[in-house]
Amino acid sequence: MKRRSFITKAATATAGAMVLPYILPSGRLFAATGTRIVDHVVFCLFAGGVRNLESMQKVDGNLMPNTLLGSESISIDIASAIPSLGTIGSQRLQEQGTLFREFRFAQGPTGHFSGHSTALTGVYNLVDINIRTRPQSPTIFEYYRKHTDPSTSALNAWWISNSLGPYPALNFSSHPDYGALYGANFIQPASIINQTSYNVLGNPKAFAASEREKVAQMRAFFDENFAGQVNLADAGVFNPESDAAQIDSFIQTAFAEANSGVYNNPWGTGFMTGDMMNMFAAEKIMQRFTPELMVVNMQDVDVCHGNFTQYAAALHVADYALAHLWQTIQSTPGMANNTILIAAPEHGRNLQPNTVVDQYGRYAIDHTSDATSREIFCLVVGPTGKVVQNQNITQQMGESIDIVPTIAKILGFHDQVGGMLPGQPLNQAFV
Repeated sequence: MKRRSFITKAATATAGAMVLPYILPSGRLFAATGTRIVDHVVFCLFAGGVRNLESMQKVDGNLMPNTLLGSESISIDIASAIPSLGTIGSQRLQEQGTLFREFRFAQGPTGHFSGHSTALTGVYNLVDINIRTRPQSPTIFEYYRKHTDPSTSALNAWWISNSLGPYPALNFSSHPDYGALYGANFIQPASIINQTSYNVLGNPKAFAASEREKVAQMRAFFDENFAGQVNLADAGVFNPESDAAQIDSFIQTAFAEANSGVYNNPWGTGFMTGDMMNMFAAEKIMQRFTPELMVVNMQDVDVCHGNFTQYAAALHVADYALAHLWQTIQSTPGMANNTILIAAPEHGRNLQPNTVVDQYGRYAIDHTSDATSREIFCLVVGPTGKVVQNQNITQQMGESIDIVPTIAKILGFHDQVGGMLPGQPLNQAFV
């Protein structure tokens, strides 16, 4: 496809650098003027690198039975390694929307940060990437929060990821016209919803009298550094008191439930992977805050660098988690029949394997920017009358940079930001 050429503050607590969610101010320069398709968008990244050979082309059988049509049996060695997960609901996600089978991550290095950055900014990064710095182009969260006026804006944008180092930097950019003021709430569920986190923060240390003065001095020092007028791009974020109270209540509930064992097996599957926990946290946030924009990633398939069979298993689990998320959306008041779900890998994987062999004799696969590593898919699922149902687009169509303008179109602010974006909305998906 021919394209125009365009060149958290995360609260960190104690040992283990546990990252907490945070919220941002509700200020707005102007409101969107476009017509919305629906009021909520959830964008799920099948992150970690997913090849079309194992997803769309089903080389090893249908590893994604909740997402894709087809009942191809999984090979015996794969079946012996994957968890026993069934299907959710009577329809596959493919039947409830439009599937772009030959999507492309067309430019830039096929690395996780590059892929995520592209997915969240709508701009390919063609230069060397320093994962310790924020993207130069605004993220979808910033576009959304600056160019719309939701009633509870500070709680309406969430970025949920695994704990891989660079991802917290993607909730807002270094762009001078955007930045922290318009970023998203960020949460790493695996760092919060576990026993260690509860022991650290749910049961805080009781300081002895001799220690309290030193602690008070430290607190005053840090408070002073964030007092008065600050550069939000440097200092992080401002937490409105009323919103902070809601977040605090949400965290305390999560700690209590984790400590009581509620999170050990909430889906009744007998296990909860990191990807499943990310989706579970997304569900809890939706049920509590009904956000208008949420992005969540699933990273477990990255094990493919060293174990192909476990990669296949992780893809099967991610498929189940995505369907579970969609089921929760449809049972959540305010989001049911008013939400569009977009799912896409950040990039693919190489055609040729590396030299690592797993216990079943399967070779592992890297992602080093060959043509196959640029082949991905994109699924747009939504209500009848809004999203074209059961549409299967088999020709090459769409790129990673089209997802941000698509979200902007859905939420009614594409007219304000389209000139900054090289991609175009995926109009073929909408009625």
